[in-house]
This record gives sequence, structure tokens and C-alpha cells, in this order.
Amino acid sequence: MTPYNPDEQRLIFDDLINCRELGGMPGRDGSVFKNKIMLRSGSPSLASGKACQMLKDYGVNTVIDLRSKAELEHYGNPFQDDPECAFYNIPLFVGDPDAKEDPTMNFLRTHTMGDFYVMMLEELGSAICDVMRVFVNRTEGVTLFHCAHGKDRTGVIAALLYLLIGASKEDIVLNYKVSYDYARSLLNPLIEAREPEMRHTLRSDADNMVTMLAFMEKEYNLDSGLYLTKNGLSAEDLRALRERIIQ
Repeated sequence: MTPYNPDEQRLIFDDLINCRELGGMPGRDGSVFKNKIMLRSGSPSLASGKACQMLKDYGVNTVIDLRSKAELEHYGNPFQDDPECAFYNIPLFVGDPDAKEDPTMNFLRTHTMGDFYVMMLEELGSAICDVMRVFVNRTEGVTLFHCAHGKDRTGVIAALLYLLIGASKEDIVLNYKVSYDYARSLLNPLIEAREPEMRHTLRSDADNMVTMLAFMEKEYNLDSGLYLTKNGLSAEDLRALRERIIQ
């Protein structure tokens, strides 16, 4: 079997960082994640009209914004009022990451991003299931899901999807940790400006995904289907989701 290479999933669109196909990830028993079903990326808030059109030319007709309502209000989204796209804001962050005293950002002063991912899984299971229902119900075209930098909230959703096809822990970690490499042009200036104890929040250190996967292994035997049904996804929707993504 050819080793998994995340660079083969990378898509380069003007002003849109960390944009990638989910397709091509190998799973168990020779299965592969289907191409042209889902894309992941950083926020398209600064994307040019050309980049947005390139996404639509690729097949994108559904956009899921995982940022908080405050982030969406502050930065906007070019697809929010686009008549050619179905737009969903399903926040996987409660609060405002730009607020100085935001409780989650204060949590991250003394905890890792991996701890944050576990907190998301424990506290936002219903919202995560809402994201999965969009994937199930939007059966035509390509769905783009994104957060701010395309590595944290987006990375959790991607990891859960990859666990559904039986992707290896090693490949999921590799898929996660390249986010910083793909977004460093934006992230490096932000890291330099950030206080030292918060700089880790802008990286995608492999240990963060290792922490999340360890939680999933301990609590769900790496079965994200079990996690999703426990948090409200129906067996029918889970079956439809698997059929949609597995080649």
C-alpha cells in the first residue's frame, strides 16, 4: 500500500489557507475516503472573490462555519449570503476567542489544545452531530467546513470522519500536524505577537491529536460512530454518513 501523503490532498486557492480535500485518506480493509465530497480549510473571510469562485467551480455548494457567533459577526463570511451556497453556522467554540477574558482562552493558558479537543468532544457532542447531519443531508456537491485556521475545530471534525473509515491513528495525526505548515504564512506573525503561554494555540503539535485519539480510544475504542450515536446521531444517519464518505 502506498504511504499516506497529506500533501496530495492540499488545494491551493488564493487567500484561503490550509485548504484540503478529505478524499484519499486510506481506511481499513482497503477502503478510501471519497474525493469531491468534503473540503476543509481556514476561514474564507479574507478570501478573494476569485478564490470563492474557484471553490464553487470545484463543486462547493455547502459551507459549514464552525466559528463562534462572535467570530462570524466580527469577520463575516463571503458565503453567508451567497445564493449559490447553503450556509450553516454551527459553533464549536462557546464565547469569543478574541475576548481578553474568554473562559476557554483562559483555560488554554494552562492546558494544551489536545485538552481543548477533549473538552469539545465532551461538551459539544450535540453540535458535532449537527455538523454530521449536514454532511448526510447535503447529498449533492461538495461541502466545505472551516473554522479560523482550519486546524482545531476543523481538525476534530476531520479526525472523527477519518475514524469512521478506520484510518490509522498515525495517518490522522499526520493529517492534523501539517496544518501549521500549510498555514504558517498567516500563523507565524500571529505567534510572534502573542504572549508566550498562548503561542501553542496557533500550532498543530502532534501531541494534541494524540491526546484526542487517546480519549477516543479509552472511551469509545476509537469508534467515532459510537461517539456520534451516544450524542444524538441516529443509526440511520450514521449509516448514510458512512455510505457517503467510504469508497
